[in-house]
Amino acid sequence: MCAAAVGLGGCSLVKLGYGQASPFAFRWLDRYVDFDDAQSLRVRAALDEWFAWNRRTQLPDYADLLAKAQVEVLADATPERMCGWAADVRGRVETAVERTLPAIVDVLPTLSPAQIGNVEKRYRERNEEYRDEFVQRDPEKRRREAVKREIERAQTLYGDLDDSQRAFVTASVASSPFDAELSYAERLRRQQDALAMMKKVAMPGTARADAEVQVRAYVRRLDRSPRDAYRAYSERLVAYNCAFAAALHNRTAPLQRRQAAKKLKGYEVDLRELAADSAS
Repeated sequence: MCAAAVGLGGCSLVKLGYGQASPFAFRWLDRYVDFDDAQSLRVRAALDEWFAWNRRTQLPDYADLLAKAQVEVLADATPERMCGWAADVRGRVETAVERTLPAIVDVLPTLSPAQIGNVEKRYRERNEEYRDEFVQRDPEKRRREAVKREIERAQTLYGDLDDSQRAFVTASVASSPFDAELSYAERLRRQQDALAMMKKVAMPGTARADAEVQVRAYVRRLDRSPRDAYRAYSERLVAYNCAFAAALHNRTAPLQRRQAAKKLKGYEVDLRELAADSAS
């Protein structure tokens, strides 16, 4: 949620975007599956319930996290603290995912072979977009695009980076362990895993308890890849990202940190107002 808020790029957009989140999520899912009328009603109701729960019970916690971030962003950081922030966010994501599982278990058994085929087709389309963005054939172009992404991410929080900060980002990207091909291979594994899970769950006569076991096992494999090489790579990448985030933050000027704190404060206020509206 924190990352999403920063990515919106404007405090007023947090409230506007959240208000449209349920229909947006439905459209996103429907582009993959092409739900029939009965499924659409069930999915829309599940999404509305999830966002109502999130707004009522989770937004105050997200706001508290942002309030804490406003204080810490004014001081220097360490890789350990950055990894701590990642763990804080991850725990909240896990809570959010857990809340979705009953609805997923309800809907997946209703998917037809044609709808699972729609998902597979959408995967192929998205994979082309992914390769265009992350797996360019030209190594220099791939590096330039990676530098551009990192600078844009940093600037959503700190504002414009100066030349020395940009140079640091460029040098850091060159030493990053990020492996686009390995990440892409894991992406394909997860997609095939998802398709296989959907087919099992959608088989006629599958008990709900068995469907839940399949879905939960898939979620665990998302969290912990069965590929040893990818797990080791992921650990290296996380360690690098924590160190990179801390080092870049420690190169920011007091004005940039105050700007970041101000932006985070705006997000906090928006989330508290959204939570208060749900209680009224």
